[in-house]
Amino acid sequence: MSFTCMICFSLSYLDVVQNSTGKLNQRAAMNFIFQKIRELIEISSVSKHEQLIQGILNAIDEKLVSEGEMLPSVNAMMREFGFARETIVKAYKELISRGIIKSTNRLGYFVAIEDTEQLLKVALVLFNFDFFQENLYRNFKEGLGENVHLDIFFHHNNIETFQSIISSIKGKYGMYVIAPIPHPKTPELVKSLPLNKLLIIDRFVQIDEEVSYIVQEFEESAYQAFAQLAGRIKEFDEFVFFFKASSAEPIDVLRAFKRFVKDFKVNGTVKTAYVPGSVKAGKVYFTINNSELWVIIKDTMTKKFKPGKDVGILSHNDDTVKEIISDGITTFSVDFGLMGKLAAEFVLSRRKTQEVLPTLLLRRNSL
Repeated sequence: MSFTCMICFSLSYLDVVQNSTGKLNQRAAMNFIFQKIRELIEISSVSKHEQLIQGILNAIDEKLVSEGEMLPSVNAMMREFGFARETIVKAYKELISRGIIKSTNRLGYFVAIEDTEQLLKVALVLFNFDFFQENLYRNFKEGLGENVHLDIFFHHNNIETFQSIISSIKGKYGMYVIAPIPHPKTPELVKSLPLNKLLIIDRFVQIDEEVSYIVQEFEESAYQAFAQLAGRIKEFDEFVFFFKASSAEPIDVLRAFKRFVKDFKVNGTVKTAYVPGSVKAGKVYFTINNSELWVIIKDTMTKKFKPGKDVGILSHNDDTVKEIISDGITTFSVDFGLMGKLAAEFVLSRRKTQEVLPTLLLRRNSL
């Protein structure tokens, strides 16, 4: 064989190897996409259109396919899943309109960009829209920026509502930020979401797998707040805590209250609810419920009692109104604005985080 022919042979062999490797890579990329779409098919609440779009986005976000790699053809998708041609074409057109993929005439569809964060869809699930939750939401939204789509849901501490929300959102979002309910069903519901795209906020819920969280601690922090206020509390005849077991109020705070009154020999009483008009001088009133707090303050003003002198008032979870009303209400609280900012940082960076925020006592005139 001549030297020239040997070169020809070598080049031909390299072409075969390169083509073979390219086909293997292309096949692997397509299989990854099929896998990600198939994971969503198991979720009945996700439409075929959403399965295709989110499956491809998930494959890109998880670095299973790269920029420039070919996507399965419409015919390949039809063979793999049995979806209608119109459904597949519609999904591809939407991804093209977003700039995620591109279409090359007669060659097919290709990944156009790998950074899909600017088009990220985020689900935020909260208890309700109280002021401190609004503070969390505002800082979270600002931290995400303008190029992230954010949907917010409220479960109001109702497990059926929480279950319905989880069922309706799973598989439809790129990231999930959840304030869970302390309930036996919660761990399994939370585990139905992709844990690498999940952040638990506000209250920690123990599940088998490692999960990211930014939460507050209740029992020890409440006990320490009571202990710091012990001298002032003892200036009054009775320390009254309004606690409703069936509500969203943390049982941990009740345990802290019982420990405190025993350890510090304080005359403490637990009542299920405040009765309007029943405020009396010589007592410290503590409630977690803001609606109840406003009634207590109103009754104090009506009877011309001076907060901090005639009665003591203590509240959980701080907000701007509590800084102002009645010359300031003493509270202990985490910084919910900071929680929102840190949650936004997690969503954008996707770096695993496990953080318990400090609870601060904010002493004002009411105690």
